[in-house]
Amino acid sequence: MVAQPSTPASTNFPGITYTNTRLADGPLSIHVVQLNRANRQYEIESIHARGEAIGLDTLSDQLALVSATSGSPAAAINGDYYQRDKDYAGAPRGLQVVDGQLLSAPSGEATFWVDATGDFHADNIDSRFQIIWPDGSTSQFALNGERADSEIELYTSAAGTSTHTKGGRELILIREEGSPPWPIHVGLNYAARVREIRETADTPLTTNILVLSVGPEMLKKSPPKIQVGDILRISTATEPALHGVKTAISGGPMLIHNGSRVKLKSSDSMAYAVTTMWEQHPRAAIGWNEKFFFLVEVDGRQKRLSVGITLDDLTKFLMELGCNEAMNFDGGGSATLWFDGEVRNSPCDRMEREIANSLVIVRKKQ
Repeated sequence: MVAQPSTPASTNFPGITYTNTRLADGPLSIHVVQLNRANRQYEIESIHARGEAIGLDTLSDQLALVSATSGSPAAAINGDYYQRDKDYAGAPRGLQVVDGQLLSAPSGEATFWVDATGDFHADNIDSRFQIIWPDGSTSQFALNGERADSEIELYTSAAGTSTHTKGGRELILIREEGSPPWPIHVGLNYAARVREIRETADTPLTTNILVLSVGPEMLKKSPPKIQVGDILRISTATEPALHGVKTAISGGPMLIHNGSRVKLKSSDSMAYAVTTMWEQHPRAAIGWNEKFFFLVEVDGRQKRLSVGITLDDLTKFLMELGCNEAMNFDGGGSATLWFDGEVRNSPCDRMEREIANSLVIVRKKQ
């Protein structure tokens, strides 16, 4: 089922190969980018549409955000699931870290990250994000997403021009002297002073403030008494702990871990995310072993070209590639693979869909 990589499609990126395998059985069209990990001129980066934490853009347009000082994009694949509409369209469903900056909170789902030494990891990440109030009590919070009436959300300038919230109370916070600098990173503890308390929502955002938005239902549950000048402690801890992480992006589920298949969780639920695991759809995934890192996309919903693949069969393919670790990404119309200047797969919408984020192989500047 697995074709051997051919001669690189471009001499611009030595150490990377791209192949498109066509199988009559299905039919299936499978696209694979293979990176030789021994080639140290490349690194893996995540990016988000418009360079922010919220918003949508095509994969091709997102690659324009790769910094000229960072290097040149060699290959890329679409990333996490995301909110699709309204004010928070493009908010990732899980954790994302871009160049060290924390854009969104973990949700307990599978996450890929690159540690401080440049090694690759993937596991389910749980949030331990919390606010420590002046009286010592604590509250959990989420980050840069749609705040529910019964929740607390922290907003940074990466969320856009304002919080876009409705109702509740919002605390405008400034960095306390001695606290780690902003933008905020994962796995650190920050101190912030309350500069202003607003009883109206949709607070404007700027780079020198954070805004803590408390939903109206939370306000009914005897919230801590806060005054201007109070100092709040903010923890961005996770389980497992992530320190010094420059790149992270969620998706899921995990498909291969420590060389073994990860059993998909069966359920009686008829939720779309559950039922589609057992159906043939366009898919996107990443995988790796000690020698190689892979971007994999399988076209689907195109009767004459490629019908798509189940997660079980995708896992089999990734194991045949030699992956010891592998993780699924968003699929369907989002499934897109880009290599050496162009989209190589056939998106089922017949055009690139606007997506939230992506994972990129970047050739670093010498």
